[in-house]
Amino acid sequence: MNIELKENERIDDLEYRGLKIIQNKNGFCFGIDSVLISDFAKRIKSNSIVADLGTGTGIISILVAGKTKAKKIYGVEIQNYVANMAKRSIILNNLSEKVSIINEDIKKIDTVLGIASCDVIITNPPYKKIGTGLLNEDMSKLISRHEIKCTLEDVIEKSFKVLKDRGEFYMVHRPDRLVDIIYIMRKNKIEPKEIRLVHSNENSEPKLVLIKGIKNARSELKIDKPLYIYNLDGTYTDEILEIYNKNRR
Repeated sequence: MNIELKENERIDDLEYRGLKIIQNKNGFCFGIDSVLISDFAKRIKSNSIVADLGTGTGIISILVAGKTKAKKIYGVEIQNYVANMAKRSIILNNLSEKVSIINEDIKKIDTVLGIASCDVIITNPPYKKIGTGLLNEDMSKLISRHEIKCTLEDVIEKSFKVLKDRGEFYMVHRPDRLVDIIYIMRKNKIEPKEIRLVHSNENSEPKLVLIKGIKNARSELKIDKPLYIYNLDGTYTDEILEIYNKNRR
C-alpha cells in the first residue's frame, strides 16, 4: 500500500506479522517502554474494548492489535500531526476496522468514548512533572515527555471513568513516581494488582515500572520478579530476546 510520507518521515518495520510504523526521525520515536507495556498487557481477554491513552504514533495500539484478540482499540492522541502519523500507520497496516485513532485531549475522553465504555486502558504517559528535567526545544518531544497537556492524575482519573467495573488498567512509568501512581490509583478506585520493575541489568537501579490495576477490586498486590534488559556483557537477556522474538514471528 502506498502511503504518502512527509518531510523527515520514515517507515520502520516492527518485525512482527509484517506490522510497520511511520515515524519522524526528528520527532519523538517509540522506545522499549512501549514494547514492554504492550507485552505486559498481552494477556487481555478476547473481544475487549481497549483505549490506548497518549498513543503517540500508535505503537502500542499497533502492537496490541497484533498480539491480542481485542475487538476494538482506540488510540488517543492530542497532537494533530502525531495523530495523523498514527492514522496513516493504521491504514498502512490494514488495521482500520480494529484500530481507530482519536485526535483529542485525554481530559475529554470520557465524553468521547463514554462512561464505562472500555474493558482495558493501556497508557505510556509523560513521565516528568513540569519544572523537572531538561526541557527539549521540540514541542512534540516536550509534550510526550512532560506533563504539559495532561498530568498523571488526569490519566488515572479519566481511566476510572472510561473503564467498566473490574476493567483492567496497564501503565508504564518511572519508579520515582511509584508512590504517586499507587496513591492516585487508589484515590480513583483502581486497585494496584501487579507491579514489575525493569532494570538495565542486574547491577543497576530500576529504570521503568510496569503496573496493572483493576477498577473496584479488592486489595492484593503481586510483585513480579525484576525484568533485566541487558546481561552484564551488554547483550540482551533471554527474556528480552523472547519479547522481541515475538515481534519477529
